[in-house]
Amino acid sequence: MAHVSELIATDIDAYLRQHEHKSLLRFITCGSVDDGKSTVIGRLLFEAKMLFEDQLAAIEADSRKWGTQGGEIDYALLVDGLAAEREQGITIDVAYRYFSTERRKFIVADTPGHEQYTRNMITGASTADAAVILVDARKGVLTQTRRHSYLVQLIGIRQVVLAVNKMDLVGYAQPVFDAIVDSYREFAARLGLAQVTPIPLSALKGDNMTEPSPRMPWYHGPTLMGCLETVEVDEERLQAGDFRLPVQWVNRPDLDFRGYAGTIVGGSVRPGDRVRVQPSGRESTVARIVTADGDLPLAVAGQSVTLTLADEIDISRGDVVSLARAPAEVADQFETTLVWMGEEPMLPGRPYLMKIGTRTVNATITEPKYKVNVNTLEHLAAKKLELNEIGVCNLSLDQPVAFDPYAANRETGGFILIDRVSHHTVGAGMLHFALRRAHNIHLQHLDVDQAARAALKGQKPAVVWLTGLSGAGKSTIANLLEKQLLALGRHSYLLDGDNVRHGLNRDLGFTDEDRVENIRRVAEVARLMVDAGLIVITAFISPFRAEREMARALVGEGEFIEVHVDTPLAVAEQRDVKGLYAKARRGELRHFTGVDSPYEPPEHPELRVSTASITPQQAAEQVLAALRERGLFA
Repeated sequence: MAHVSELIATDIDAYLRQHEHKSLLRFITCGSVDDGKSTVIGRLLFEAKMLFEDQLAAIEADSRKWGTQGGEIDYALLVDGLAAEREQGITIDVAYRYFSTERRKFIVADTPGHEQYTRNMITGASTADAAVILVDARKGVLTQTRRHSYLVQLIGIRQVVLAVNKMDLVGYAQPVFDAIVDSYREFAARLGLAQVTPIPLSALKGDNMTEPSPRMPWYHGPTLMGCLETVEVDEERLQAGDFRLPVQWVNRPDLDFRGYAGTIVGGSVRPGDRVRVQPSGRESTVARIVTADGDLPLAVAGQSVTLTLADEIDISRGDVVSLARAPAEVADQFETTLVWMGEEPMLPGRPYLMKIGTRTVNATITEPKYKVNVNTLEHLAAKKLELNEIGVCNLSLDQPVAFDPYAANRETGGFILIDRVSHHTVGAGMLHFALRRAHNIHLQHLDVDQAARAALKGQKPAVVWLTGLSGAGKSTIANLLEKQLLALGRHSYLLDGDNVRHGLNRDLGFTDEDRVENIRRVAEVARLMVDAGLIVITAFISPFRAEREMARALVGEGEFIEVHVDTPLAVAEQRDVKGLYAKARRGELRHFTGVDSPYEPPEHPELRVSTASITPQQAAEQVLAALRERGLFA
C-alpha cells in the first residue's frame, strides 16, 4: 500500500513539474455580437478535457433552460456567467478561463463585443499575447470587426487569428472564406497588423477546432488549437529586449542585506552587469540575483527576483533598473494615446494620479489633439473625452519617470490614470514619445528663495482659498480680510474670480473644462505669489474637489488654508445680487453652479464659516484668527 502511495506521489510530482515548465499564452476572443466567441471558448474547454462530469451535467441542464441550440449542448454557457448575459445571449463582462494542453497553458479572456463595453475589452486585452477575432461567415467583416482590430493594434497585440466561424451555415464554401480573408487583410494592412492567421471553423460542430475538418478539404492551415499552441508568446520577445526591472520593494531584512525586488519586464541580467537606476541616473554593478530557491546566474523577463548591487546607492519603489549600455528614457512630458474609462468625462487641466509600472505620480492632461472614431479610424476634433472614447493628447507629470515607448515595452510604456478623489481607475494610456520640451526645459536655480522673501516681510506665506456658491459672500469676506491684513502691515494679494476673468482668464467660459482650466491658472499664479512671500487670498466658486486638491498640492505643507464659505443654496439664491440665479432658472445662463452644474463642498476644510448666521465682517475676523493660530504672523 505504501509502495502504491509512493508511486502516486511520484506521478503527481512528475505531472506538476511537466506543467510548471510549460509556456503560458494569454489571449482574447473578440468580435461582433453573435459571432460565437463564448462558444469557441466553451468548445476549447470541452476539447481540452477541462470539464468534470458534474460540470457537463450542469451545462446540459443549463442548455435546456438557457441554450440556443435546440436542446444540444450550448458551449457558450460555460463562459457566459452573468444572468443578464445568459438571458440576452451576449457577453457583457470580461470572463477569464484557464485550460491546458500537453504543449501549453492558456488563459483566455472572453471580451464583450458591444461598443459601450470598449473599456471592458481594453481591460481584457491589456495582458494578452494574441487575439482571436471572430467573424460570422454569413456576415463577413463588419464595423465591429474593424473596431476590435483597431483596439487590438492599439493595445500592442501582434499575433492575430482571424477565426471565420459558422462555416457550417454557408455550406463550408471556400469562396466565402477567401472573400472574407481578402477583405480583412486589406484593412489589417492599413492598421499595420502583419501577423494574421485566417482559420475557417465551426465552433458548434467542432470543425478545425482541434482536428482538421473533413468537411473543408480545401483548407491546409493549422487548427485553432494548433495555432494557439505554437504562436509566439510575448514574453519570448521581451526576453530578447532591453533589461528593465521596476523596483517593487526594497528588501532590508537586516543590517547586512539590501536588495531590490521586482518582476523583470524586459531583457535579461547577470551578476557583473553594469546597471543604471532611473530616473536618478546613478550606476552600479549587479552583485547577486537572489531568489527563494537560491542565487541565479541569469534572470530573464517574467521572473521575480531580488538584485543586490556592489554600491550603496539610493533606490526606492518606482525606480527602474536598466542596463547601463541600454537605459530607459526619462521624461516628464509625453504624447500619449488615452482610452477613457471613467463615467465622468476627461477634462483637460484636471489633475489625476498616474500609475506607470510601480511608480505613482501626479499627471495633468492637455486638450486632446484629436479623438479617434474607432469604427472609421477618422480623426475628430475634441475638447474632452467621454466614456469609451480614445484620443491622442499630451501628458505632463510633476516629476520625471523612466519609460519606454509602448510599442517597445507594454509594461514600461503603459499606464493608468486614477481619480484623485474617488480613487477609481478612469483611464488607460500608451506612451508614444517624450516631448522635446521635456528634455530642453529645466528649472533654473535661484539664490533668493521663498524663505528669504518671507523673512524680509516678517510673515509666513500661504494661500487662503475661499470656496462656496455664488452669492455666498466670498468676495466680500476676501476684501474685508485683505483690508485687515493691510492694517496689520502684512503683505497680501487678492485674486478674485470676476477680476481674473477680465484679464488672465478672459478666454475661458463656464463649461466644466473651462472651469478646470480657470482654477488651474489661478492655482499656478497663487503658487508664484506664495513663492514671493505673500499671503494670497483667492475668492472663487472652484466647484470641483479635484482642482482644489491640485491647488493644495502646488504649495508646501501647511501653506494652503481652505475656507468653505458655507451658505445654503436657497439663501444664496435669495440674495442673488448679480441676478445670475434668475438668469440660470430662466435658461439664459447655462452651466451655472448650483442650478445645472454641481458644487462639490469641501470634506475637510481648515475652516468653515456660515454666512447664513454671521455677518461678512464676523466671517473675515474668524478667518484672520485662524491665520494667527497657524502662525502666519504675530
